[in-house]
Amino acid sequence: MAEMIELKEQEERVILVAVSTGEDDDTAASVDELEELASTAGAVTVGKVIQNRENVHPGTYLGKGKIEEVKELLWELDATGIICDDELSPAQLKNLEDALDTKVMDRTMVILDIFASRARTREGKIQVELAQLRYRAVRLVGLRNSLSRLGGGIGTRGPGEKKLEVDRRLIHERISQLKSELEDVKRHREVVRKKRENGGALTAAIVGYTNAGKSTLLNRLTQAGILAEDKLFATLDPTTRALTLPGGERVLLTDTVGFIRKLPHHLIEAFKSTLEEAKYSDVILHVVDCSNPQMDMQMHVVYETLRQLEITDKEIVTVFNKIDREGADTAGRDMAADYRVKISAKTGEGLPDLLGVLETILRSRRIYFEKVFSYAEAGRIQRIRKNGRLLSEEYKEDGIHVTAYVPVELFEELYR
Repeated sequence: MAEMIELKEQEERVILVAVSTGEDDDTAASVDELEELASTAGAVTVGKVIQNRENVHPGTYLGKGKIEEVKELLWELDATGIICDDELSPAQLKNLEDALDTKVMDRTMVILDIFASRARTREGKIQVELAQLRYRAVRLVGLRNSLSRLGGGIGTRGPGEKKLEVDRRLIHERISQLKSELEDVKRHREVVRKKRENGGALTAAIVGYTNAGKSTLLNRLTQAGILAEDKLFATLDPTTRALTLPGGERVLLTDTVGFIRKLPHHLIEAFKSTLEEAKYSDVILHVVDCSNPQMDMQMHVVYETLRQLEITDKEIVTVFNKIDREGADTAGRDMAADYRVKISAKTGEGLPDLLGVLETILRSRRIYFEKVFSYAEAGRIQRIRKNGRLLSEEYKEDGIHVTAYVPVELFEELYR
């Protein structure tokens, strides 16, 4: 029992702070999402403050009067810090902290913190550390003050406090080292990708807003065994698994990191090598949580992020997930998609329709092939079984008569 009390004492109690600059912005929804982010990072939200202003204050984020109000709230609610819903400049971070005399964090810091606790693979850890160091390099002074106020907690995972004790020069040296390591990982990934391409299998990248059900879908289709929790950024590292369609062909599915509104630019930069899985895939499976009232905004964020990554020329299958939930919007509208499917990854409803769409896409990329192979070439037929669709195989005196649908690359190779 004593241990439980000790944990409670260390719990961070935060006030969420945001600035609304227009009537039609979605600040309230963004703050609700920030609360979910804070909870995922291990903090409890004890209050929310939204200030209506024409512009964010360049020096302190909030206006003077609002700062006083937040100061009172910190004392009344026994809060240990505040989290701002935007990325703060180094000056805003330092000034706000001096004015409030408390720990000040921003949305980016919380997202980076979650990423640090989620990274499992070497690549994931490198990417998170790189993004954290880039963020911290320009905020060294303010952050050093902030982190000294409270041991542990949000913003101290991953590289942590010890790296903030070194000067900027050492941080930039570490950034260079991490970039070099990331290049090695990227080269290895490209080798793996090339092997896949040579195999001729269709590749599909699963993208979507965080917590839309991407990992649950991959688990359901391929028994991948990935962590799938009802949390933001439950999975961070990309996982590729083979899916065998009803007709026998294989599709390679890759889960990618979830997108989120106000996704920090340096995170997109750091995770480019992971997100490139989407860039080099044949098809994008865009998973949408159709039970979320913010569905349209989330779809917009995903398309905007894909545009930033210059992924604009892929066939898109929009997968409206969670149709089993009460209040789900099952109308399924998405003008940007080539195909639309409604499913529940949890119950399996609608999955045959999704597999049917993947088979349709596969067929559209296959060429009809007819050839007589000598018995000495029998091994080549295995390539057709693996990467194409074998329609018939007859063993006659003059050889093996084969008809099939095969990928373009394999078609050319088989006729050599």
